Amino acid sequence: MLHFRFNISRIWLIVKAPSFTSPLVPRFLVSAASLVTNRFVNSIATLASLTFSYAAIADIDVYPPNWWVGMEKPTVELMLHGDGVANYSASINATDVTVVDSKRLDSENYLFVTLNTDSAEAGRVVISLIAPDGSSHDIDYALNARRQHSQSRVGFGPKDAIYLIAPDRFANGDESNDSVDGYKDRLNRDNKGGRHGGDIQGIIDNLDYIADMGFTQIWSMPLLENAMDSYSYHGYSTTDYYKIDPRYGSNSQYQKLSEKASEHGVGLIMDMVLNHIGSGHAWVQDKPSKDWLNNQGVFVGTTHKRESLHDPHAIQSDIKAFSDGWFVPSMPDLNQRNPHLATYLIQNAIWWVEFANLSGIRVDTYSYSDKGFLSEWTTRLMQEYPNLNIVGEEWSVNPAITAYWQAGSHRHDDYVSALPSVMDFSLQHAVADGLTSKEGWDTGLTSIYETLATDFLYGEPNNLVIFADNHDMSRVYSQVDEDINRWDMAMTFYLTARGIPQVFYGTEILMSNPNTEDHGIIRSDFLGGWKSDTKNAFTGKGLSDDERWAQSRIKQLLSLRQNYPAVFEGSFKHYAPVDGVYAYARQANAKNPPSIQGDKDTNDTDEKKVNSKSPVILVILNKNEKASTVDMNKYNMVTNGKKNMTRLKDDKEFASSETVTLAPMSANVFIVK
Repeated sequence: MLHFRFNISRIWLIVKAPSFTSPLVPRFLVSAASLVTNRFVNSIATLASLTFSYAAIADIDVYPPNWWVGMEKPTVELMLHGDGVANYSASINATDVTVVDSKRLDSENYLFVTLNTDSAEAGRVVISLIAPDGSSHDIDYALNARRQHSQSRVGFGPKDAIYLIAPDRFANGDESNDSVDGYKDRLNRDNKGGRHGGDIQGIIDNLDYIADMGFTQIWSMPLLENAMDSYSYHGYSTTDYYKIDPRYGSNSQYQKLSEKASEHGVGLIMDMVLNHIGSGHAWVQDKPSKDWLNNQGVFVGTTHKRESLHDPHAIQSDIKAFSDGWFVPSMPDLNQRNPHLATYLIQNAIWWVEFANLSGIRVDTYSYSDKGFLSEWTTRLMQEYPNLNIVGEEWSVNPAITAYWQAGSHRHDDYVSALPSVMDFSLQHAVADGLTSKEGWDTGLTSIYETLATDFLYGEPNNLVIFADNHDMSRVYSQVDEDINRWDMAMTFYLTARGIPQVFYGTEILMSNPNTEDHGIIRSDFLGGWKSDTKNAFTGKGLSDDERWAQSRIKQLLSLRQNYPAVFEGSFKHYAPVDGVYAYARQANAKNPPSIQGDKDTNDTDEKKVNSKSPVILVILNKNEKASTVDMNKYNMVTNGKKNMTRLKDDKEFASSETVTLAPMSANVFIVK
C-alpha cells in the first residue's frame, strides 16, 4: 500500500524546473492542483503544511527485469530506476534469497541492489523498498527456471554458415509497425537512410528460404530500441538494452523468431553493442554516476588508433584517446571501468542468451571498450556457457592485432581473453585484393596464401568468422567490379576455406553498390521483401539469369556443409600458388589421432591427424584469363590416395590421377572419395 504526504516546496521545485523529465511530474502537479482546487482554495498556508513521503514512487524500472535460478554465479545486481529511488533501502521477504548489498551512486534516481540466489528455487520474490519514514513500496520479481541444458548449449561453429541480415531492409512482414507513435523516425522508404519497414515478422516469414539456401545461423543487425530522431534503422544507437524496438516487433516476437528458427535447424546470433549508446538513452540526461560516460559525457572523438593498445612504445594518452573517444556525438561512449556499468552489461548479455535461447553473440566495435572489462565480460560469459560462441568485431587488416583478442592466441603480454572468435578482416582484405590485382610473385592469389600462412598467430583459426563483405563495406560483387567469375571465386573460397562463413543478405543475388559507398545503398532492400516489389528473390520471380545462377551457386556450395559437416570442422591444407593457380583441401580430423611425438616432418604429422576414410574437398582457383591444365597427382598428399573425384558444379567424374583442364577465371570444387 502506498502512503502519500505532500510538500509544497517539492511541488514548487518541479514547477520551476521545466527541463525535469521524470514521469512523475504530471502526477505531482495534478495531485497538487486537485488539493488546491477542492480543499484549499482559500488557504495556501494549509497546503504548505503538507509533505510528500518518499514512498510515493509511481514507476520503478528494474534491470534485468527477471533472472534465473541455478546460474553459475549466484548473485545478480539489480539496477532500480525511479524518481528518488536512491533514498530507499531494500529488503526481501524470501528465506532462500537475500539482499547482500544496496548502493546509490551520484544520481538519486538509481539504486543498485544485489541479491544472492544461491539457494533459491524458481518462483517470485517481493523486494520491499523502505523510505526513511518507514513507508514501503513493493516490487514483485521473478526468478525463473532455466531451460534444460541451457549452460551446456553449443554455439555456432565451423560446420555452420551465417546469414547476416539488416532487418529493416530484409522483409516487411508486419506493416502495422512501420511507424510507431512516440518514435520520430518514421517510415520513409524513399530515404536511403530512413526506415523502410523490415521487421522480425519478415524474417520469420522467410525462414524457409534461409534454411533451404543452406544457412544454419542468422545474425541480425541490432534489434534493440533505437529511439533516435533519424537514421535509427541500423540499430547501433541503443536506447534500451532490454527492449526490442517496436518498429521491429516485441521481446516475445524475438523469442518466437528464435523458436521458429530452431525448428528450421537455424540458430540465432545477437548483435550486441558494449561500447556506446544512443544519445536518446535515459543515461544521457540522468547518469547513474558522474563517470558513467567517458569524457564527462562530452563528445571527444576517438582516434581509431587501435594499434595503441598493442604498441610497446605507446604512451597512455594515446591509449585513452582511442578507448575513451566517441564515434560520433550521437553515440555517447560508455565507461565500462565503472563496476556497476560493467555488471549491467555482463548481466544483459546473459539475460538475452537465456531469454532468447541464443546460439551466439556478435560484439560490435569490440576493441573500443575497456580492455579490462572485455576480459571480465568474456570470462563471465564463457564461465556461464562454456560452449557458446562469441565473435568480436576488430576491424584491422593486421592479423597480429586481430589474433590478440582470441582466446588461446600467443600474446605479447599477460592479458586474459576468453573471446572464442574474431572477425577475420585481414583475410577479407587479402581476398578482395588477391582477386582484383595482377598476378605476380608477391601479388594476386599470393596475398591470400600469405595471409593464411599467419594462422599460427590465432588460438583457433578454424573458429574465425570469414566473410566477403558485410553491412559496413562495399558488397563483394562491387568489390570485384561486377565480374561474376571473380564473384564465384570469392564466394567459393569463403564457403570452403577454414573458418565460419558469413554471407550478407543479397550477396546470393548479386546485390551491389556501384559508384557509391553510402551505407544506405549497401543495405538496400532485399528483392521480394515488400508487397510492391516486382522482383522476388524468395520465389525467383523476375530475377535475371545471372541472379538465378548466383543464388543456385551459393545453395550448391552450402550443401557441402550440410553433407560433410565433419570436413569443415577438420583440417585445412593449401599449396603455394603457381602461375595463377591456387589449391587447398579440407578433410575431417581423425577421432583418435595417433601419437605424433618423435615425428620430425610437420606436414607428415598433420596428415596423420586426418580421417583417411572421410572424403576430401579439393578446391582449385584458376585466376588466369585462359584455361589451365593441372596434373591431379600433384595433390595426392592431401587426397590420401583416393581414386575418384566428382566436380561439384556439374557432377562430372574424374580419376584423381588424371590431368584436368580448368576453365579460365574459375573456381573448381572436387569431392574426392
